[in-house]
Amino acid sequence: MAKRILITGGCGFVGSNIAIKLAEKYPDYSIIALDNLKRRGSELNLSNLAKHKVVFIHGDIRNKEDLQQVGAFDLLIDAAAEPSVLSGSNGSMDYLINTNLVGTINCLQLAAEYSAEFIFLSTSRVYPIGHLNKIQLLQNENRFEVSSDPQPNGFSWEGVSEEFPLEGARSAYGATKLMSELMLQEYHNLFDIKMVINRCGVISGPLQMGKVDQGVIVLWMARHFWKKQLSYIGYGGLGKQVRDVLHINDLFELIDLQMHNMDQINGQTFNVGGGRKANTSLKELTLLCQEVTGNKIPIKPVLENRYADVPYYLTDNTKIKSTTGWQPKSSMPRIVEDIFEWMKKNEKILKPIFDING
Repeated sequence: MAKRILITGGCGFVGSNIAIKLAEKYPDYSIIALDNLKRRGSELNLSNLAKHKVVFIHGDIRNKEDLQQVGAFDLLIDAAAEPSVLSGSNGSMDYLINTNLVGTINCLQLAAEYSAEFIFLSTSRVYPIGHLNKIQLLQNENRFEVSSDPQPNGFSWEGVSEEFPLEGARSAYGATKLMSELMLQEYHNLFDIKMVINRCGVISGPLQMGKVDQGVIVLWMARHFWKKQLSYIGYGGLGKQVRDVLHINDLFELIDLQMHNMDQINGQTFNVGGGRKANTSLKELTLLCQEVTGNKIPIKPVLENRYADVPYYLTDNTKIKSTTGWQPKSSMPRIVEDIFEWMKKNEKILKPIFDING
C-alpha cells in the first residue's frame, strides 16, 4: 500500500538521504521533506530532492503553522534537530530547546492528529557523561580500548546497551533528546501512536556538511582532501578517543525495515551504531584519510578536554539485531572511501561550504 511520509529535517544530511533513498526504492510513495534550511549546505540538497520528486516544504518544526501545511500523512520520520553537542554550552539554550524538544512535541501532536506512525532519531548522547567516564580502558598505540576490569552496568566489550544508566548530566543537547524520548512514550501511551526510538551513535557518509562538533568523520576527510590543519582535542592531544560510526546507507536499511514492520518494534528503544563493525580513534581515522587521499597534514595537539567529551563510545547492537535481524554492513574504510568519492565529484561546490580558507 502506498504511503505518505513526512521527513522533518528533510534537507539535512540524514533527512535528505532517507528521503532520496525512499523515493528511489518506493516510487509510488509520496515523500515530503520539511526543513528550515538553517544549516549551511542544506540548500544544496533541494535540486536532488526535486530530481527524485520529493516534495519540499520550507518550514520550521518550532512553528505549528508550518507543520499544518503538510496535511495528512501515514508516517513521520523525525530527523530535525540542532545536532551539536556544544549547543547551549556557551550561550542561550532557546534555539536548542525550542527545536529539539518543543519541535518534537509539535511533531507528535501532528502525528496524533492524523494517527500516523513515528520514527524518532535520538542520540547516544542521552547517556550521562559521568557513567561513560567510568568505563575501564587500556591505552594502546593508536587508541583507547576496553580493559578486562569490571565495567559499569549496561556496558560490555560490545559497547553501551540500552540498560546503561540514565541518571546524571549528559550535555544540554543530550538532555533535550532524552526529554523528547519521554514525550514520545507519553504520546505512545495516551494516543496509541505507533513509534520507535533509535539512539544513534555517530552517523556519516556522503552529503554531510561536517564540523568539529557534529560530523567529525567528514570534517577529517575534508581537511585531508584540501590539505588543511586539524587538532587532536583533549585526552593528552594524542587522538586516541574512540567512536563507532554508522554509514547512512545502513541507517536507511534499518528505517526501511522498521517502517514496514512497526508492529514488531512498536514502543521500543534501540541503540543503533557501527559498533564493532565500524569504529575508529581519531589517530586511526587520520591514517585512513592519509591512505585514501595521499595527503599528510599537520595535526595540532590540544591538551584540554572539551565540554561533554568522553574518551570512548561504542554501540552495543545486540537488541536491535536480535529483534529485527538488522546489523551494520559498512566498515570504516568503506565509509571513508565513500566520503572521499563524494568530495572529489563535488569539489567546487563543497569547498566554500567547508570554509577551507587556509
